[in-house]
Amino acid sequence: MEKERIVVKVGTSTLTRENGALDFRTIDKLAQVLSALHNEGNQVVLVSSGAIAVGVNKMRLPMKPQDICMKQAAAAVGQCELMHIYDKCFGEYGNIVGQILLTADGLAVHEQRKNVRNTFAALLQSGMIPIVNENDSVSHAEIESEKKVFGDNDMLSAIVARLCKADKLIILSDIEGLYDSNPHINQDAKLIHKVEDITDEIKSLGSGSGSNRGTGGMVTKLEAAEYATNHGIDMYIAHGNDPENIYHILEGENVGTHFVRKEKK
Repeated sequence: MEKERIVVKVGTSTLTRENGALDFRTIDKLAQVLSALHNEGNQVVLVSSGAIAVGVNKMRLPMKPQDICMKQAAAAVGQCELMHIYDKCFGEYGNIVGQILLTADGLAVHEQRKNVRNTFAALLQSGMIPIVNENDSVSHAEIESEKKVFGDNDMLSAIVARLCKADKLIILSDIEGLYDSNPHINQDAKLIHKVEDITDEIKSLGSGSGSNRGTGGMVTKLEAAEYATNHGIDMYIAHGNDPENIYHILEGENVGTHFVRKEKK
């Protein structure tokens, strides 16, 4: 297998159980798969959601708070817990992780964007695995607005993939991929395995959020796919219940939905 630079995004609904507790089995498997790819010579970046949900559970809050300050407090607690678990899991497989927290405002500034790019380059060249999240504890734009800036980090992962000059972006979700109709409503809905062009018809297939623990839905994934493919990056959506789907994608198997990259601009 040719060595590649791969960005993997994992959503809140994949990392946590229905009660908000971390799904340690999935997290450990994810660390194992990404470590194996890294140890084979690939460069790997993980974009991870989940800070608020994990914080809510650790703080023993009865439900996700509506108040912005409490959401940010939950994010601060949850991000600490999340990185502790990632550090432990990846360490078991001989890898070191580094945390990068980003905001939309920061990425909009050329000098800061350049600094972020240099940080990624330094970590990857040093053999580390960067773990990226939205900095919810200081930025409220993402958790407050109806129109999410990053959409549970879907768009963030596409931006990171571009910053890192990645070959592939793999989004692990609570759904197998893009269907020709809503699979929650239509049991005969068919999975679309390859999308060459993100047309208005394709965009119309995205609707709603698959889980009440996350903020992203298929709409934000299609926006991320359009951004990634327009910048020369192949993007895939696959179910996150089995992180080994990443292996299947890289081996060219028909897993999930593949959004085909355009020629780099």
